[in-house]
Amino acid sequence: MIIGVPKEIKNHEYRVGLTPAAVKEFCSYKHQVIVESGAGLGVGFDNQQYIDAGAEIAPSANHVYTSAELIVKVKEPQANECKMLSEGQTLYTYLHLAPDPQQTQLLVESGATCIAYETVTDINGGLPLLAPMSEVAGRMSIQAGAHFLEKAHGGNGTLLGGVPGVAPGRILIIGGGVVGTNAAKMALGLGADVTILDRSLPRLRQLDDIFGGRLHTVYSTADAIEHYSSRADLVVGAVLIPGAAAPKLLTEEHIRNMKAGAVLVDVAIDQGGCFETSRATTHQAPTYIEHDVVHYCVANMPGGVARTSTMALNNATLANGLAIANKGVKQALLDDQHLMNGLNVHKGFVTYKAVVDALGEQLSLKYIEATDAVNM
Repeated sequence: MIIGVPKEIKNHEYRVGLTPAAVKEFCSYKHQVIVESGAGLGVGFDNQQYIDAGAEIAPSANHVYTSAELIVKVKEPQANECKMLSEGQTLYTYLHLAPDPQQTQLLVESGATCIAYETVTDINGGLPLLAPMSEVAGRMSIQAGAHFLEKAHGGNGTLLGGVPGVAPGRILIIGGGVVGTNAAKMALGLGADVTILDRSLPRLRQLDDIFGGRLHTVYSTADAIEHYSSRADLVVGAVLIPGAAAPKLLTEEHIRNMKAGAVLVDVAIDQGGCFETSRATTHQAPTYIEHDVVHYCVANMPGGVARTSTMALNNATLANGLAIANKGVKQALLDDQHLMNGLNVHKGFVTYKAVVDALGEQLSLKYIEATDAVNM
């Protein structure tokens, strides 16, 4: 199979779909890999390293898209990239379609087979291709929050860890999954006063055991969100419904009642955001202030630590990528229900119901079960 790796073009996105080590793995199975010139420079991989691993260097993205059967990326394709896809090609990347009608429509029109990292599952019910970036984003959320709490950046001037004689800052984490757990690790490491909300009592018990009672675990209700957000210096939105639009858990009224200079970090922004006042920002312009509260809603947070993120992502995505290349996409999907769960678009059909539920009123989408679509 011919595998193509285009350079990422989203704002300040430096990650790359395949590392030279991953390219070498594909080539060891006699596949051909085409990498756009400069695709890995943002994470320290030059063209020669890819050549040494067995890849061919392409002069342009158009060359990659017109040559490859399998396109391996990191972020969702931008509009001009979607238009370069065609029927018979497979796209393997993060998609986050539920809050993105334009991308969804363009991918449907392309006729391509589109597998979303974020909806591939595992035997434990987890999301193994999303998890590494959730770990990164959870840890980064505290770094970003601490930075923008500084007075010069619009915050209220609170040091999260406090100092002897001065109480630490208060952090509210909404959601106790992978993002929330990693945010809590960083927050506790700084010495902050941490509260985590979740609607799963078993998960709250796990978190209490993991952290030895060093944080407050609270069952998530509208009242709890209102109470704890009004006292917080930093709120991290860490909720996820796989493949679907994120629920708006923090209302505009809640945000009006927060401390002036408090910071919101919406890690769910890729799925539309979990705060009513959230709108996507970039690494170039990461924040805005609304109701005297600093909003950090960068839609590709892990791109800020691109080298770590690229390596962590490749560790997770390589096995499925090799299965697609070795077996062909149809057989790979039929052999692995967990990979099949990653199929979002196929030959003009949407195959992930949460996307149809989110966008059905805006777009005339044709929905079909993933297995039925593949077997057509």
